[in-house]
Amino acid sequence: MDIALLAALVALGLGGGFLSGLLGLGGAIFMIPLLLYVPPLLGVGQYDMKQVAAISMVQVLSASLTGVIVHNKNKFVSKSLLLYMGVCNAIGNLIGSFYSQHTQSGSLLAIFATMAVIAAVMMFVPKREQGQDIVPENLEYNKPLAMAVSLAIGTFGGMVGAPGAFIYIPIMIYLLNIPTRIVIGSTLGIVLFGAIAGTIGKMATGQIVWPAALALVVGTVPGAQFGSGISKKINTKYLRAGIAVIIAITGIRMWIQVLTK
Repeated sequence: MDIALLAALVALGLGGGFLSGLLGLGGAIFMIPLLLYVPPLLGVGQYDMKQVAAISMVQVLSASLTGVIVHNKNKFVSKSLLLYMGVCNAIGNLIGSFYSQHTQSGSLLAIFATMAVIAAVMMFVPKREQGQDIVPENLEYNKPLAMAVSLAIGTFGGMVGAPGAFIYIPIMIYLLNIPTRIVIGSTLGIVLFGAIAGTIGKMATGQIVWPAALALVVGTVPGAQFGSGISKKINTKYLRAGIAVIIAITGIRMWIQVLTK
């Protein structure tokens, strides 16, 4: 692999990993557009949507694993959410990953863009924070609804190489009424299940460009550790605003790409 491309991928992994740990997003919401647009912009290489989806899945795996370890130390991870929603996410991602090889790249991009726009709209809806003193072990929520939603998100996420953290967050905050800090900490654990299953699916179908994926991981691990440590020091309203803005920008940019093609 060209040294310039390798350096660019490591840098992208570092930035994406930081934002992943900070905001509780698996990383695909950042990495998919970055991988699509930055290498060609720098003139160091280019990947199509299928390659990007597979590469980003590996990056999400490393970012979510690193981030959830730090958030768990800070006591922001609900084991119940990980069990019920994580397993359903994994099943959906495995299904979606295998199906994605039969789907056109343009269709994958449209699905991703649609999911991002829906998530962004939800995050901009005002909501009063409740139950911030709830510890993860005492968390109560609608488990059947959480499992059904997680299965659906996981399936679509597996198709685009994104376990779905960017849409899990608004769903968990607004639909399941879970405190923001627990959502951010637990979401990384939930998408970890999906990322494992999704990576297996991408590997089995030969979609992963391993040199690029490993370069991203090198940058992602330290970035996610640093971002997760910073996250607990920031007010939740600013974290939610940051999540909303990033998702909105990404969704709009993706739809522009879909429509111009």
